[in-house]
Amino acid sequence: MTSAPVGAPQTREVHQRVSLRTRIALLAAMCVGGAVALVSLGAYITVYRGLYQQIDENLTERAQALVNNTQEVDAGKTEIPSFFLELTDIKFDVIDASGRSAFNRPVVRPPIGPDELLVAAGEKQTSFRTDEATDTRVLAMKYPFFARGAALVLAQPLESTKSTLAKLSVVLIVIGGSGIIVAAIAGTAVARGSLRPVQRLTAAAERVTHTGDLRPIPVTGDDELSRLTQSFNTMLGAVAESQERQRRLVADAGHELRTPLTSLRTNLELMLASEQPGAPSLSQRDRREIHDDLRAQLDELTQLIGDLVELAREDAAPAVQEHVELAEVIEQALDRARRRAGGDIHFDVRLHPWHLVGHAASLERAVLNLLDNAVKFSPPGETVRVELQPMGDGYAFLQVADAGPGISDADLPHVFDRFYRSEEARTLPGSGLGLAIVKQAAERHGGSVYASRSADGGALMAMRLPGSPG
Repeated sequence: MTSAPVGAPQTREVHQRVSLRTRIALLAAMCVGGAVALVSLGAYITVYRGLYQQIDENLTERAQALVNNTQEVDAGKTEIPSFFLELTDIKFDVIDASGRSAFNRPVVRPPIGPDELLVAAGEKQTSFRTDEATDTRVLAMKYPFFARGAALVLAQPLESTKSTLAKLSVVLIVIGGSGIIVAAIAGTAVARGSLRPVQRLTAAAERVTHTGDLRPIPVTGDDELSRLTQSFNTMLGAVAESQERQRRLVADAGHELRTPLTSLRTNLELMLASEQPGAPSLSQRDRREIHDDLRAQLDELTQLIGDLVELAREDAAPAVQEHVELAEVIEQALDRARRRAGGDIHFDVRLHPWHLVGHAASLERAVLNLLDNAVKFSPPGETVRVELQPMGDGYAFLQVADAGPGISDADLPHVFDRFYRSEEARTLPGSGLGLAIVKQAAERHGGSVYASRSADGGALMAMRLPGSPG
């Protein structure tokens, strides 16, 4: 294997990022440059053709005037007509088919080429060409006043014409270059002003990445970038709200978990202490009570953890949206609620078909929580009334009413809050998350929840869900 010699240049691909501002300025400059180039080229070609056409017309007029004013000359005479001498600024000659001059006095001859010989031979009537060697415009016209074929040849210098075109080129280049520079400056200014909201968005994104600061960005104007900034602020608000919900959930969960864990630890320490040598032993009754407490605390802890997991799932939008028959979902939840309640609670069910798009499992869990809550507060032998009734405004109400003690006025605004439990409910099993799960499920489906008193004096819980009659 051969190695590169010391000092040999190492080639590598270098990627340079070009900012959007620079690209906009370059694009504006290129667009203006292209437009100026096209306009300048069109103007130059137009003036070029106009000047050369003017020269050709001038030569044609002079040649035609000479022909019209020439008297017929015998074939043997080669005198120059006196009015030919007026062509002081133009080279002239009358030539035969061989290119020889027909005049017997010296003249400053114009350049003679194949085109002029063809005209003298009678194969062409006229010809125009530019002679680059002498920098002249040459006209050859049939000259009819010789017995043998002849051509009148005129040649006009192009110095003034080319000088005019050169000045025009300089003017067009200066104007075009100035236009490109102005366009680049204007493009840079426009890009700087237009991209300022993008720069603020970039700075905000970097700030969020490095510091987690979710403060909104100031919005000015009502253009597309301003609307993008508003959308970004909305996203920041949603992220901030999600973080706040997570913090509250963690704080509330920690607070709620502390009580059963402390009770578990106390009971376990008591049992372990009673087994130490020399320690007083516990009676069978005490041991049975401690076992019952441990079992109840474990059940409470298990339910709390399950509700926390369910609530965390509800914080994220369901990944699968499907067509749901709400009456069928309620029937499935009722089957589970009846098994849990045994035969102590009766259910009075009145369901109307209702169809919506959503997540069936999430809705079933919410309905089951409402039913479990009604069963928990209903005395044995009482009836839980379940009704699904369309309201005619694109929404349907699911109402679950029990015959329990009801909800006090102080508790009504808070029954759907996380971990909230009324004074009457603190002695009953539960985590305080069941109705919070109901609220989140309803809101995820575009609905809402309500709490009131039933006709029997108990609690009335309702979900309002959008959809259409099945």
